Amino acid sequence: MGSSTLPARGMRDFLPADVRRREYVIGVIKEVYERYGFEPLETPAVENIETLMGKYGEEGNQLIYKILKRGVHESTGEADLALRYDLTVPLARVVAEYRDKLPKFFKRYQIQPVWRADRPARGRFREFYQCDVDVIGSCSMVVETELIAAASEALEKLGFKEFVVSLNHREALTGLLACSGVPLEHHEATLVALDKLAKVGRERVARELTERGITEGAGKRLLDFFSELDSLEHAADIAVGDDLVAKRQGLNSAILGRLVEFVGTNEKGAKGVDELRSILEYAGASGVAARIKIDPSLARGLSYYTGAILEINVKDLAGSLGGGGRYDNLVGMFLGQDVPACGFSLGLERIIVVMTEREMFPTALARESSDVMMAALGEQYVDDALTVARELRAAGMRVLLYPQPTDKLQKQLAYASAQNIALVALSGEHEHNSGTVLIKDMHGRSQEWVTREVAVDVIRNMLSVAKGTIEIERKREDYDRSEKH
Repeated sequence: MGSSTLPARGMRDFLPADVRRREYVIGVIKEVYERYGFEPLETPAVENIETLMGKYGEEGNQLIYKILKRGVHESTGEADLALRYDLTVPLARVVAEYRDKLPKFFKRYQIQPVWRADRPARGRFREFYQCDVDVIGSCSMVVETELIAAASEALEKLGFKEFVVSLNHREALTGLLACSGVPLEHHEATLVALDKLAKVGRERVARELTERGITEGAGKRLLDFFSELDSLEHAADIAVGDDLVAKRQGLNSAILGRLVEFVGTNEKGAKGVDELRSILEYAGASGVAARIKIDPSLARGLSYYTGAILEINVKDLAGSLGGGGRYDNLVGMFLGQDVPACGFSLGLERIIVVMTEREMFPTALARESSDVMMAALGEQYVDDALTVARELRAAGMRVLLYPQPTDKLQKQLAYASAQNIALVALSGEHEHNSGTVLIKDMHGRSQEWVTREVAVDVIRNMLSVAKGTIEIERKREDYDRSEKH
């Protein structure tokens, strides 16, 4: 039996239709990011292992793909390199390396693959793309607001309507843990457990807290706080009914008020609550306040977050479509001095999976890959076909040259039809002798001979008419599809 032709688990091949969908999503996201003033950046797939280790928390370290030493050092079984785990730590390294060459406020976007030794699942892969936006150099909460607005607009442009930006703050969490009685040395372990609250429920989180050394009393006080938040949500439901925007704004205000009461005079907790309030205020001016939900249980597993933390969730979808936050200390690990930074990452793979399942892609993506198929009706007419194909391409058209001129005409036309190509240009004995090209409209089932001199203009006009009709159909279909989401 031969070896398997399947890709490794958690990895995928991308066929043309897959690539077109990916490029469409990337194109939309890039266009939005650039309108917010972000510049492109790329970094290597492989980093020194010390660059990555210790930056992602205990669970993150276990998911790093390590690369063993090579050559004479291979027998040691030690790793000195690793595949990129995310795009944030490499950015911090770049900022430290090129600090003098970058602007004071460096706004960058980066769309590249990352690798994680995770358990593959629906929408979760071991190799996947991230779409990051980050701002380096500013402590202002305006940055968080801009990131929320940019990510939200990108999702809206892609056709998502029902999504929520969950917002919390690491210092508010620190105050919350301290006032619950969780010792400082157990904060990181508690956050890892707390990050699972929405996914696994109170009972399992309580059990994990105990296993991690948190006293039963501290765990109960902490989880009781979150149970009280459920009653606030119920009260908001009664107060505003079906008005989701009013409910979210009222609930956010009530949650902040409850946080203020709970953290009291705890300095870090109070600072975190004040910054959350500032983000909500700026978000109102940016038009994204209705998207934001304060979620005090949101922890985000990555240990480098120092301030606001964000996550985007879509209705009826397990897991998130993206997340991020402020990481003011990360660049300092490389530079030797703290540099304020904040970023957000959209999960491209999950976006594509959801859009495919919900039929959210424009219908035009599934249409022809070429505008015209050029066909020769015999080996002796290949030169004519090549010449016409060259002229059409020079005019900006996408031309597929059928590579088997000895095939019968019906076989060539059947291939064009299977590829959904609108027009076929033919060159055979009659066309060669008369200096013409036969143009067949595969959709309208009509044909006409035109002289070689005007063939480019005629084909361009025919494509324009065909594309106009298709565009009208596409807009109608896309509108109908958008109404579903």
